[in-house]
Amino acid sequence: MMRLDPFYLLVDDCSWIQRLAPLGLKLVQLRIKDADDEHLRSQIAEAQHICGRFGVQLIINDHWQLAIELGCDFVHLGQEDLDEANLESIRKAGLRLGVSTHDAQELHRVVGLNPDYVALGPIFPTRSKVVHFAAQGLDPIRFWKAQLNGIPLVAIGGLSLEHASQVLEAGADSIAVISDVCQHPDPRSRCKQWLEATRPSNITAAMETL
Repeated sequence: MMRLDPFYLLVDDCSWIQRLAPLGLKLVQLRIKDADDEHLRSQIAEAQHICGRFGVQLIINDHWQLAIELGCDFVHLGQEDLDEANLESIRKAGLRLGVSTHDAQELHRVVGLNPDYVALGPIFPTRSKVVHFAAQGLDPIRFWKAQLNGIPLVAIGGLSLEHASQVLEAGADSIAVISDVCQHPDPRSRCKQWLEATRPSNITAAMETL
Protein backbone atom coordinates (compact mmCIF):
# COMPACT_ATOMS: atom_id res chain seq x y z
CA MET A 1 0.00 0.00 0.00
CA MET A 2 1.32 3.43 -0.92
CA ARG A 3 2.16 6.10 1.63
CA LEU A 4 0.76 9.61 1.26
CA ASP A 5 2.53 12.71 2.49
CA PRO A 6 0.62 14.07 5.52
CA PHE A 7 0.17 17.47 3.83
CA TYR A 8 -1.95 17.37 0.68
CA LEU A 9 -2.49 20.71 -1.06
CA LEU A 10 -5.30 21.29 -3.58
CA VAL A 11 -4.91 24.12 -6.09
CA ASP A 12 -6.84 25.42 -9.10
CA ASP A 13 -3.89 26.64 -11.18
CA CYS A 14 -0.38 25.37 -11.79
CA SER A 15 0.99 28.80 -10.82
CA TRP A 16 0.35 27.76 -7.22
CA ILE A 17 2.55 24.71 -7.70
CA GLN A 18 5.29 26.84 -9.21
CA ARG A 19 5.06 29.15 -6.22
CA LEU A 20 4.94 26.56 -3.45
CA ALA A 21 6.78 23.46 -4.71
CA PRO A 22 10.23 24.95 -3.92
CA LEU A 23 9.23 25.09 -0.24
CA GLY A 24 9.27 21.29 0.01
CA LEU A 25 5.74 20.43 -1.08
CA LYS A 26 5.40 16.70 -1.81
CA LEU A 27 1.72 16.11 -2.66
CA VAL A 28 -0.60 18.33 -4.70
CA GLN A 29 -3.87 17.99 -6.57
CA LEU A 30 -4.60 20.11 -9.62
CA ARG A 31 -8.36 20.71 -9.42
CA ILE A 32 -9.63 22.83 -12.33
CA LYS A 33 -13.33 23.21 -13.04
CA ASP A 34 -15.08 24.65 -16.10
CA ALA A 35 -12.10 24.97 -18.45
CA ASP A 36 -11.68 23.99 -22.09
CA ASP A 37 -9.39 21.18 -23.21
CA GLU A 38 -6.66 23.49 -24.45
CA HIS A 39 -6.38 25.23 -21.10
CA LEU A 40 -6.52 21.93 -19.22
CA ARG A 41 -3.80 20.40 -21.37
CA SER A 42 -1.55 23.38 -20.82
CA GLN A 43 -2.14 23.39 -17.09
CA ILE A 44 -1.58 19.67 -16.66
CA ALA A 45 1.57 19.66 -18.80
CA GLU A 46 3.02 22.60 -16.88
CA ALA A 47 2.11 21.01 -13.55
CA GLN A 48 3.82 17.77 -14.62
CA HIS A 49 6.96 19.68 -15.50
CA ILE A 50 7.08 21.55 -12.20
CA CYS A 51 6.27 18.49 -10.10
CA GLY A 52 8.90 16.44 -11.90
CA ARG A 53 11.47 19.12 -11.23
CA PHE A 54 10.74 19.34 -7.51
CA GLY A 55 9.79 15.74 -6.75
CA VAL A 56 6.11 16.44 -6.05
CA GLN A 57 3.41 13.79 -6.47
CA LEU A 58 0.80 15.28 -8.82
CA ILE A 59 -2.84 14.19 -8.70
CA ILE A 60 -5.28 15.28 -11.41
CA ASN A 61 -8.86 15.88 -10.36
CA ASP A 62 -11.70 14.57 -12.57
CA HIS A 63 -10.03 14.72 -15.99
CA TRP A 64 -9.03 11.09 -16.26
CA GLN A 65 -8.99 10.97 -20.06
CA LEU A 66 -6.44 13.80 -20.24
CA ALA A 67 -4.50 12.26 -17.36
CA ILE A 68 -4.14 9.07 -19.39
CA GLU A 69 -3.35 10.90 -22.62
CA LEU A 70 -0.72 13.12 -21.03
CA GLY A 71 0.98 10.34 -19.10
CA CYS A 72 -0.01 11.32 -15.57
CA ASP A 73 0.18 8.71 -12.84
CA PHE A 74 -2.58 9.68 -10.39
CA VAL A 75 -6.20 10.77 -10.71
CA HIS A 76 -8.85 11.72 -8.15
CA LEU A 77 -12.55 11.10 -8.77
CA GLY A 78 -15.65 12.26 -6.95
CA GLN A 79 -18.74 10.10 -6.64
CA GLU A 80 -20.38 11.55 -9.75
CA ASP A 81 -17.13 11.14 -11.67
CA LEU A 82 -17.11 7.45 -10.74
CA ASP A 83 -20.45 7.03 -12.49
CA GLU A 84 -18.97 8.28 -15.77
CA ALA A 85 -15.33 7.23 -15.63
CA ASN A 86 -13.96 4.11 -17.30
CA LEU A 87 -12.21 2.53 -14.35
CA GLU A 88 -10.88 -0.30 -16.48
CA SER A 89 -9.10 2.20 -18.73
CA ILE A 90 -7.74 4.08 -15.72
CA ARG A 91 -6.29 0.91 -14.23
CA LYS A 92 -5.03 -0.36 -17.57
CA ALA A 93 -3.12 2.90 -18.01
CA GLY A 94 -1.47 2.32 -14.63
CA LEU A 95 -3.00 5.35 -12.95
CA ARG A 96 -3.34 5.39 -9.20
CA LEU A 97 -6.81 6.31 -7.99
CA GLY A 98 -8.12 8.45 -5.14
CA VAL A 99 -11.85 8.71 -4.46
CA SER A 100 -14.07 11.10 -2.47
CA THR A 101 -16.59 9.77 0.07
CA HIS A 102 -19.14 11.42 2.33
CA ASP A 103 -21.18 8.67 3.97
CA ALA A 104 -21.19 4.95 4.76
CA GLN A 105 -22.90 3.98 1.51
CA GLU A 106 -20.20 5.70 -0.54
CA LEU A 107 -17.49 4.18 1.62
CA HIS A 108 -18.85 0.68 0.97
CA ARG A 109 -18.93 1.40 -2.75
CA VAL A 110 -15.36 2.61 -3.08
CA VAL A 111 -13.68 0.04 -0.84
CA GLY A 112 -14.69 -2.57 -3.39
CA LEU A 113 -12.79 -0.63 -6.04
CA ASN A 114 -9.54 -0.96 -4.07
CA PRO A 115 -8.49 2.68 -4.53
CA ASP A 116 -5.06 3.99 -3.60
CA TYR A 117 -6.66 6.32 -1.07
CA VAL A 118 -10.10 7.33 0.16
CA ALA A 119 -10.96 10.94 1.01
CA LEU A 120 -13.52 11.65 3.74
CA GLY A 121 -15.27 14.99 4.02
CA PRO A 122 -16.29 17.52 4.84
CA ILE A 123 -14.76 17.27 8.30
CA PHE A 124 -15.69 20.88 9.08
CA PRO A 125 -17.76 23.45 7.14
CA THR A 126 -15.98 24.45 3.95
CA ARG A 127 -16.05 27.47 1.64
CA SER A 128 -14.09 25.79 -1.15
CA LYS A 129 -17.05 24.11 -2.86
CA VAL A 130 -20.78 23.58 -2.51
CA VAL A 131 -21.42 20.33 -0.65
CA HIS A 132 -24.66 18.58 0.17
CA PHE A 133 -23.37 16.80 3.25
CA ALA A 134 -23.16 18.15 6.79
CA ALA A 135 -19.78 18.63 8.43
CA GLN A 136 -18.90 15.40 10.22
CA GLY A 137 -16.27 16.34 12.78
CA LEU A 138 -13.36 14.15 13.83
CA ASP A 139 -15.13 11.02 15.12
CA PRO A 140 -15.94 9.50 11.69
CA ILE A 141 -12.25 9.52 10.82
CA ARG A 142 -11.65 6.74 13.34
CA PHE A 143 -14.55 4.67 11.99
CA TRP A 144 -13.53 5.19 8.34
CA LYS A 145 -9.93 4.22 9.09
CA ALA A 146 -11.03 0.97 10.72
CA GLN A 147 -13.03 0.02 7.62
CA LEU A 148 -10.30 0.64 5.07
CA ASN A 149 -8.01 -2.33 5.74
CA GLY A 150 -4.85 -0.30 5.23
CA ILE A 151 -6.04 1.96 2.41
CA PRO A 152 -4.75 5.49 3.18
CA LEU A 153 -7.36 7.94 4.45
CA VAL A 154 -7.38 11.61 3.49
CA ALA A 155 -9.37 14.09 5.61
CA ILE A 156 -10.75 17.11 3.75
CA GLY A 157 -13.10 20.01 4.32
CA GLY A 158 -12.66 23.18 6.36
CA LEU A 159 -9.34 22.11 7.82
CA SER A 160 -6.89 24.67 9.16
CA LEU A 161 -3.42 24.34 10.63
CA GLU A 162 -4.85 24.37 14.13
CA HIS A 163 -6.65 21.08 13.40
CA ALA A 164 -3.59 19.22 12.10
CA SER A 165 -2.53 17.22 15.14
CA GLN A 166 -6.14 16.29 16.04
CA VAL A 167 -6.92 15.06 12.53
CA LEU A 168 -3.80 12.94 12.30
CA GLU A 169 -4.29 11.59 15.82
CA ALA A 170 -7.83 10.55 14.83
CA GLY A 171 -6.34 8.30 12.15
CA ALA A 172 -6.06 10.31 8.93
CA ASP A 173 -2.97 9.58 6.88
CA SER A 174 -3.07 12.92 5.10
CA ILE A 175 -4.81 16.29 5.42
CA ALA A 176 -6.16 17.91 2.27
CA VAL A 177 -5.98 21.70 2.42
CA ILE A 178 -7.32 24.39 0.09
CA SER A 179 -8.42 27.71 1.56
CA ASP A 180 -6.17 27.64 4.62
CA VAL A 181 -3.26 28.10 2.23
CA CYS A 182 -4.65 29.57 -0.97
CA GLN A 183 -6.87 32.13 0.76
CA HIS A 184 -4.37 32.95 3.50
CA PRO A 185 -2.89 36.47 3.48
CA ASP A 186 0.57 34.91 3.17
CA PRO A 187 0.23 31.57 1.32
CA ARG A 188 3.97 30.85 1.24
CA SER A 189 4.33 31.32 4.97
CA ARG A 190 1.21 29.25 5.66
CA CYS A 191 2.44 26.45 3.41
CA LYS A 192 5.76 26.43 5.28
CA GLN A 193 3.87 26.17 8.56
CA TRP A 194 1.89 23.20 7.25
CA LEU A 195 5.00 21.45 6.01
CA GLU A 196 6.71 21.99 9.34
CA ALA A 197 3.70 20.84 11.37
CA THR A 198 3.30 17.62 9.37
CA ARG A 199 6.89 16.44 9.49
CA PRO A 200 6.94 13.05 11.25
CA SER A 201 8.95 14.21 14.27
CA ASN A 202 6.63 17.16 14.83
CA ILE A 203 3.51 15.03 14.38
CA THR A 204 4.74 12.69 17.11
CA ALA A 205 5.56 15.57 19.43
CA ALA A 206 2.16 17.19 18.87
CA MET A 207 0.27 13.94 19.53
CA GLU A 208 2.15 13.42 22.77
CA THR A 209 0.70 16.70 24.06
CA LEU A 210 -2.92 15.74 23.33
